[in-house]
Amino acid sequence: MDELQQVHIHYSGKVQGIGFRQTVRSFSKELGLTGWVKNLKDGRVEIIAEGEPAKLDRLQKLLKEQFEIYIVHADVRIQKAQGKFQEFSVVS
Repeated sequence: MDELQQVHIHYSGKVQGIGFRQTVRSFSKELGLTGWVKNLKDGRVEIIAEGEPAKLDRLQKLLKEQFEIYIVHADVRIQKAQGKFQEFSVVS
């Protein structure tokens, strides 16, 4: 099995007020990922997700397909998972 990774993403564009966070949570739970998603004051959405690299890639692909017309930019950083999340949640 691959070593677990953490992906830290900032999505910009029209990504608030369109069900983005709830969709991220739904996809993440389906994929068995842990972490969180939240809206930022500057209009971006921030995600920290941990899991198998292939599942993290799948999450990003699903979000791109679902929200392609809303996402202007995705700043993605990948590192080793920290293992401190029990589930995937929406935080404020």
